[in-house]
Amino acid sequence: MFRNYLKIAWRNLLKNKGYSLINIGGLALGMAVTLIIGLWMHDELSHNSYFHNKDKIAQVFQSQTFNGRTGTGPAIPLPLEPALRNGYRDNFKYLMMASWTQDSYIKYKENSISRPGNYMQPMAPELLNLEIVKGEKDGLREINSIMLSASTAEALFGDEDPIGKVVKISNQYDLNVSAVYQDIPFNNTFNDTDYIIPWDNYVANREWIKNSLDNWGNNSFQMFVQLKENVDVADVSETIRNVKKDLNEDTAEFNPQIFLLPMEDWYLRNNFVDGKQVGGRIKYVWLFGIIGAFVLLLACINFMNLSTARSEKRAKEVGIRKSIGSQKGQLIYQFLSESFLVVLFAYVVAIGIVLLSLKGFNELALKEIAFPWSNTSFWILSVVFILFTALLAGSYPALYLSSFKPVDVLKGTFKSGKYAGLPRKVLVVLQFTVSVAFIIGTVIVMQQINHAKNRPIGYDREGLIQIPTWSADFEGKTDVMREQFISSGAAIAMATSSSPTTQIWSNRSGYTWEGKPEGFQEDFAWTEVSPEYASTLDLKVVQGRDFSREMASDSLGILINKTAVAYMGLENPVGTIIRDSDEEDPGPPMKIIGVVEDMIAQSPYEPVKQAWYVYDRHNNFSYYNLRLNPKQSANQSIAIIERVFKENFPAIPFQYDFVDDQYARKFAAEQRIGTLSGIFTALAILISCLGLFGLTSFVAEQRTKEIGVRKVLGASVFNVWNMLSKDFLKLVTISCFIAIPIAYYVMNGWLQDYPYRVILEWWIFALAVIGAMGVTVLTVSFQAIRAAKQNPVKSLRTE
Repeated sequence: MFRNYLKIAWRNLLKNKGYSLINIGGLALGMAVTLIIGLWMHDELSHNSYFHNKDKIAQVFQSQTFNGRTGTGPAIPLPLEPALRNGYRDNFKYLMMASWTQDSYIKYKENSISRPGNYMQPMAPELLNLEIVKGEKDGLREINSIMLSASTAEALFGDEDPIGKVVKISNQYDLNVSAVYQDIPFNNTFNDTDYIIPWDNYVANREWIKNSLDNWGNNSFQMFVQLKENVDVADVSETIRNVKKDLNEDTAEFNPQIFLLPMEDWYLRNNFVDGKQVGGRIKYVWLFGIIGAFVLLLACINFMNLSTARSEKRAKEVGIRKSIGSQKGQLIYQFLSESFLVVLFAYVVAIGIVLLSLKGFNELALKEIAFPWSNTSFWILSVVFILFTALLAGSYPALYLSSFKPVDVLKGTFKSGKYAGLPRKVLVVLQFTVSVAFIIGTVIVMQQINHAKNRPIGYDREGLIQIPTWSADFEGKTDVMREQFISSGAAIAMATSSSPTTQIWSNRSGYTWEGKPEGFQEDFAWTEVSPEYASTLDLKVVQGRDFSREMASDSLGILINKTAVAYMGLENPVGTIIRDSDEEDPGPPMKIIGVVEDMIAQSPYEPVKQAWYVYDRHNNFSYYNLRLNPKQSANQSIAIIERVFKENFPAIPFQYDFVDDQYARKFAAEQRIGTLSGIFTALAILISCLGLFGLTSFVAEQRTKEIGVRKVLGASVFNVWNMLSKDFLKLVTISCFIAIPIAYYVMNGWLQDYPYRVILEWWIFALAVIGAMGVTVLTVSFQAIRAAKQNPVKSLRTE
């Protein structure tokens, strides 16, 4: 029986090729979008699936309150380690201190490369489930050992066996390669950890870390834990919440709260506002899930509309089948089989679309998604997906067509009824409501991105490059390098800084000044710079003056930004003395010598943080900042700078970044979301237009004789076009009135996550309405004008 249903379905598809192509094409597009979004969602939700003990791994986080505002992050003080290890050992299987991921130069013989990595305690291989390719899993037990990822080992040693070989780190000390581990896959935390060095080595070679062993105020470290099997993350978080406050009275004023963030939340739910977890990328996962569902719904609506619109043409078929004994259920099965066949063809086409677009999608979404050919679960879900879509698309037409009364049909008295077209109109309204809402959402996302992009950043990033200086070789050579870079003609200025221009690496508190309010809890972004910093970045001095090498007193001077002036409550900031409130080691007082423009160094979507730029008298720099010569091409200048660099540092690989590229990366996540939303919106509109095109074609075909009569009586092409178009334009107008308040509510809520955000203006919604109307007119006009231009004699000669 089912075989016969499929034969009939196949004949109907061949008989109506135009409508079949529209149905299959629309469904294929909708299913392809849903498939791609589904693969992307699976990739997002399976982040960190590499780690076997994912549900038991967590990172230690801390919340602190400054002047009523609570900030949360993974930075913790070093004394917290023994406090948790000794006082709460029954909760943890492993407790591991780790440095922040940082690039280092790794040299073997004449081969020198730069790779990111971490300093970690010996339990790292167990906690991170490292798959050891060569060497021993406990490869961090010796202080002068190093573990390398397989790709790093290959880059350094080629075909040589790396175990036991000696490598030099940043030209500072030698380490023995103790193990090689398989690279952690792309879609996981620590995938950029290409080396691991023992934590003890980190402490032994850095005096500031030794000085932090008992310092609860230096939050410069991170800690990871693996809980025991019978222990719950929430319970442990509650147990350790006040450990820092209880053990150190000096930090109690900031109300430090210690808790564990489970690994499953690191990627998708890592946003905090005023100490409360408020989500993160998970909102984009659900957003695209909703988009995928709606796009599929739009494609299914096309099928429903075209199937029910052609009801009169199939009424006789239904009447005859019922008169010879067919039951309603059998007719339903027949029409569902047609739906199944269409969906099956559409799914095959959809897979082809996915395969063709997956590479481009990966590049756009910054993913490495592969089509799951060998995944049994995927194909089982595919069968479910096909059946679900077939039922969704075919259930209404099947119930509608099978309900015709055979007597009325065969007597010729069957009519669709006054309200027969109402469900189709409702579905068209639904289609364009979704499409208009998508248009509004996409425009607002892109406007928010452009709003932040066009925000004044406080300095000139064009022609500005950064060169990392992560080696002892750079010490004492700053003045020489500045002179050589400038005299070579490649650069016109150079300065050093302890942080990159587009980031803040250090925050400081514990200072006092005249007029500081009682109980004020200060928090400043801290960057140590050479005297040429402001002039190199073209950072405007708005009060006072810039640093000068000619004035020895400037070694204790600082520049502050305009936000810091208001934050500190200073009316006349220049000349204000800043003192360290540390009673044991206060250090010399500093003096504010100038005020500079606010410079965006963190998120461009947030207010600028109060910042101090302190004279670097201890050579704590991490970057050279160079302003390229504008009179010659950037490529030419970079080539000269590389030559000068290699002449002075032959053992160090030359690396650089354009600051404008670094700044552009701050928009990468939102830019990707905006671009993907735009593509999916365009596809949603295309699918809606396909349905509209099919309906217009059918209406024009159905009213052929009426159009012929009207033309004979003198109707113009415009009159016929107006007759066929006005009903559809009314439906789209209704869609706009429904979509606008929905889109406003959703997008206004989305914008609340951004302190620096665009204001929703009327023209955004007007643009969406005009766009929807324009697309509708273009879609309908093609068939309407075509019908209006047909010779009326052909349509009336049989009357």
